[in-house]
Amino acid sequence: MKTKTPVLVILTPGFPANEQDSTCLPAQQNLVLSINRIFPETRVIILSFQYPFVKANYTWYGNTVMAFGGKNKGKLSRFIIWKRVWQQLKIIHNENEITGLLSFWCGECAFIANRFAKKNRLKHFCWLLGQDAKRDNHYAKRLGARGDVFIALSDFLQSAFLNNHGIKPAHVIPLGIDIHEYEAGVKEKDIDVLAAGSLIPLKQYEIFIETIAVLKNEIPSIQAQVCGAGPELYKLQILARDLLLQGNIVFTGEQSHKEVLTAMQRAKIFLHPSSYEGFGMVCTEALYAGAQVISFCNPMQTPVPNWHIVKTKKEMMEKARALLNDLPHPKKILPYPIEETAKRLMKLYGYHV
Repeated sequence: MKTKTPVLVILTPGFPANEQDSTCLPAQQNLVLSINRIFPETRVIILSFQYPFVKANYTWYGNTVMAFGGKNKGKLSRFIIWKRVWQQLKIIHNENEITGLLSFWCGECAFIANRFAKKNRLKHFCWLLGQDAKRDNHYAKRLGARGDVFIALSDFLQSAFLNNHGIKPAHVIPLGIDIHEYEAGVKEKDIDVLAAGSLIPLKQYEIFIETIAVLKNEIPSIQAQVCGAGPELYKLQILARDLLLQGNIVFTGEQSHKEVLTAMQRAKIFLHPSSYEGFGMVCTEALYAGAQVISFCNPMQTPVPNWHIVKTKKEMMEKARALLNDLPHPKKILPYPIEETAKRLMKLYGYHV
């Protein structure tokens, strides 16, 4: 009798369309690649519900990706996608030894994964990654899952999920960074203040613009960059123009993940004014790039060096001013390596290194 191959099945709303698609969930990409390196005996199969926007099976760095091309359409389309995913799970289960199921976000992926795991007595863990911990997420109750199913990305998310849904995630595993992605060598710190991310209202990048305007009063030649694209771009550009910051702020638009990391290596301060953040992966990336980080959101109970948590816009401006006036020597901070994330995750499925 042929021995079945151990398989970890990941269910996710989206996954890179190809190996060049660096902007789609870079942290999750690094996690899969780290699992590949540390646990080469286990295959990883990714079932991607909505993105890419085409139905296709393809190989991504040796991993099998099955994209269902949902395109984020309405209820009927989602139900059809769910049926197709379920059928594919049955095929995978028949042909392989499923080590377990991992779902990204407490949403439709977790709903399907949890039902299939219960029916077939498989391990399933749902990774809470951010806004899925909010009170308006109806999937939290629909899952009917206990706390031991949930992995929180941070201490903050663990508390938020408990407060909002009455369920305390049993596991907290921060998503680490891959240090091999950074360019070698020391970069000139020629960007005073940097921001990076999706330009959406939740991220509050108008505070970034206003902060640069205040700092310009003391540092007329201050240089800042905003890396990212989104619906707020035009509004932010108008605000920068009205505050006479055309010569001080560069809007780069969407960049590859590698380009963003290079900008972080050039930055003195990484300013992250988001009003809500499950963990803030960009902050840990900036820390390893040698930047000082300032944010409103505090993801972990244990303080992280060079990560400054503030409560108000005024405090954010004052902290940025103080750091620029007395900038510490750049130092790489690595609180959470991706290898440790992969090991802790796979331990839940019975793997040990």
